[in-house]
This record gives sequence, C-alpha cells and structure tokens, in this order.
Amino acid sequence: MILERGGDEAFAGAIISTATISTVLLVVLSGHIADRFGLARSAGISGFFLSLSMLGFFVSQSLGIYLGYDLLLYALLLGMGWGVFYTLAPILVSLIIGSRSRMRYFALLSGSMMSGIGTGPLIGRLTTYLGFPIESAFLLAGVCSVMGSGIYFYLDSIFRGSYELAPSISRISLRYISRIFYSNSIYPIIMVGLGACIFGGLSSFQTTYAELFGFDYSLFFGGFILSAISGRLFFSGYVSRFDPFISTFFLTLLIVISIFMFIRFTEDVYLYIFSSVILGTGYGLAYSVINGLAANEAPTGLVPQTLLLFSLSYFIGVFGFPLIAGGMIVRGGIIEMLYIIFIIALLNNFLSIFRIWQQRSSIFSN
Repeated sequence: MILERGGDEAFAGAIISTATISTVLLVVLSGHIADRFGLARSAGISGFFLSLSMLGFFVSQSLGIYLGYDLLLYALLLGMGWGVFYTLAPILVSLIIGSRSRMRYFALLSGSMMSGIGTGPLIGRLTTYLGFPIESAFLLAGVCSVMGSGIYFYLDSIFRGSYELAPSISRISLRYISRIFYSNSIYPIIMVGLGACIFGGLSSFQTTYAELFGFDYSLFFGGFILSAISGRLFFSGYVSRFDPFISTFFLTLLIVISIFMFIRFTEDVYLYIFSSVILGTGYGLAYSVINGLAANEAPTGLVPQTLLLFSLSYFIGVFGFPLIAGGMIVRGGIIEMLYIIFIIALLNNFLSIFRIWQQRSSIFSN
C-alpha cells in the first residue's frame, strides 16, 4: 500500500517501526493495566484500539493525504492495541495451565496468533486479485479485532462469575527486571527478540524480494504460514516430549538453513516455497518451545513479568528491525539485508548450543 502511494522500503520500515513506540510503552504498562482492570478485560479493551487502527488504514486512501502523518497515527494505535492484546494472552495461559502442559498450550496460542498474522498478507493478495483495493483487507482485520475483543470480554465474565482465577500481580518494576535478568529466563527472552528480527525482516519486505526474483510473495506466506501453524497445532505435543534445549538447537538450525537458501537459491520457485516451509517449521516450533522455557525458568512468583518481557523483546524485534532493514535495502539491496538476518540466525543457534552446554554443565556439577 505504501509503495503504491509513492513511498519506498525505508518509509515502509518507518511506518512499521512507529508502532514500536506505543507497543513498547503499552507492553511495559500492560501489567499495571491488567492489575487495575483484570487480564481478560484489559485484553478486550485493547482489541478496540486495534480496530480503530485498522479502520484508519482502511479510510487512509479516501482521505487523500499523500504519505502524511495519518499513517503514523494509525501505526501508533496499532501498537497500543497489539501491545496489550498480545502480551496478556500468554499470561492468562500460564495462570490457567500447569507448567507441564505450558509448551503445548503456548504452541496452540502462538499457532492461532500466527494464523492471523500470516493470513493478513494472503487476504491482501486475494483482495487485489479480485479487483478490490488493498485497503479492504484492513477492514476485514478490523472486524476480526472486534470479534477477538468480544471473546476476551466473554472470558472475563466467566472468570468473574464461575472460575476462580489465581490472584496474580502482573505489573513490572526495576527490581523484578533485575531478578529476571539474572535468571536463566533471560536467554529465551533474548532468543525470541532475535527470532522476531528474522521474522520481521523477511515478512515485511517479502514483496520486494519476490518482485526482484520474479516470485509471487503469496507463495512465501502460504508456505510459511501453513508449516508454522501445522507445526504448532499438530506437532508441538510431539516436540514437547524431547529435551527443549536439544529441540531449540535443531529448530533454530532449520531457520539458518532456510535463510541460506533464500540467499543462495533465487531462481527456482519450488526452492522458494521449500525455503518458506523450512522457515515456518523452524520458527513456528522454536517460538513455542522458548516461550515455555521462559515461563518455566522464570524466578519464583515472576512468571507474568517474565512473559511480559518476553513479549517486549518480541515486539522490539518484529517492529524495530524493519526500520534498520528498510534502510539496508535502499542502500545495498535485499541480499545485503538477508546476510544480516543470516548472522542473526547464526547467533540464535549459537545461544541454543550455549544452553545445551549450560544444562550439561549443571547436571555434571550436581
């Protein structure tokens, strides 16, 4: 949509990263908001901010403002809604589900999330194929946001009426951050941020990559989303039976391999799809595994705060990295940006190796 209005990848990255400002602020405040209004109700209210953002993007073309500040406003609203909406869901799951089943249910939750994130570009592609303006996809997204809010309000009525949700303090503080920083949960928090940089860079500028090499970008999202969702929904229970540290190593290795293929094999559409499938499998399953590790390795009594920082790290990567990536593409091209992502993927894989060594050292020392 931005490219059609005369912008470039750098401006698109700026629009995406603008949402980081409000997202980071609301993620930090989400615990305070949840303590004041309740977890489910706060998430429901945030869904309406998402709806307002989508409505703004929908009407932006008809307003006739050429690349004006209206898009920045809608991006800020997006961050305000998404920051709370996304952050509080894992906290709810962690309070309802015991530690042994968390990885499975985190996978179901993230699979649902990924289905929405990945379906968006496909819906956008379908609307243009059918002759509708791309803004129509934002209208549908706004309707979905309202439906999601309704579900959260329904959950709130259940919790208040017949379900005794365990009392929890979700707000964050410097003292809590310090305790989390010196615990093993800091490693999955770092890893999700690095993984978010990979996902944010590849997904935000996939149209540029696909156009350069003559591919249809919907093939990337189709392969990525189908593999990520199917992995999280159908194979996460199988993966959760294995050592999570070993699983993380192999899953992050898949991400490294997929990015190498994006760099090396740029002429075969079937390898393009295969690379997307490998990326979706690795990223989709790795996310749920490290999400479970973050919760299970959190300091005693600080699971909500740990998951809050987990979400914050994710948002900084997924919204913040496109600003850097967009500038790289304008200056040096899409392949230069992919090399940076490849280095990030290697770093993530190295951290998984370090966790295995750390775990083995701890076992032998005991």
